[in-house]
Amino acid sequence: MVITISREYAAYGRSVAKGLSEALGIEYYDVDVIRRTAKVSGYSEEDVTREGESISNSRQFINQFLGTSAYNSSYDAIFQAQRDVLLEFAKQDCIIVGRCSNIILREAGVETFDIFLHAPKDFRIRRCEELGEYGKMDPEKYLDRCDHWRGTYYHAYTGHTMGNYHDYDISLNVEKLTPQGTIDVLVGILKDKVKKA
Repeated sequence: MVITISREYAAYGRSVAKGLSEALGIEYYDVDVIRRTAKVSGYSEEDVTREGESISNSRQFINQFLGTSAYNSSYDAIFQAQRDVLLEFAKQDCIIVGRCSNIILREAGVETFDIFLHAPKDFRIRRCEELGEYGKMDPEKYLDRCDHWRGTYYHAYTGHTMGNYHDYDISLNVEKLTPQGTIDVLVGILKDKVKKA
C-alpha cells in the first residue's frame, strides 16, 4: 500500500503523514526524499530543497526556451533523480509527502491511495506564523509564494493542476476536521487496506 499526500502550504501535510505513519505502522518519507535525491543526483540538500518542489514562472520560461537536448537544467536533473527515489521507496508499504508523487507513481503503474490536504487561507496563515519559515517576509505573501511556486512546479512536471479533485482519492479540509481528526478519518479508511497488502 503506497499512500501519497499532496498539500497546500501550511495544511499540516507533514504532521498528518507522521500521525498516519504511526497509526498504520508504515514508514513515511518527506525529508528522506530530499536526502536520498541529493545523494543520487549529486546536488546538495539545499539545492534539492529549493528546487525539488518549486519553480518560478520565469525559471519555467527559461527552461522551456532553452529546452534542447544539449540543455538540462538543475530542475530537470533533480526531478529525474527524485522520480527514481520515489519509485525506489514505493517498492514497499509507505507514505510519501508531495514531490508530484501521486502522478509520478500512477504513470509508473504503481497502485496508490492519493490524498490532498487543504484549508482556508486565514487558517494556513496562522499555521505559517507558527512554523516561522517566512523569514523577513510577510507571512501571507510567503504563503502565496509557496502555493504559487509549488503549483507551477506541479503543472510544469505533470501537466496537471494541483488540487484538482480528479487526481486524488480523497480531499480533506484540515481546519474542519483538525489535524488529528484528519488522521483518524484516514486511519479508518486505510487500516484494512494496509492489513490486506
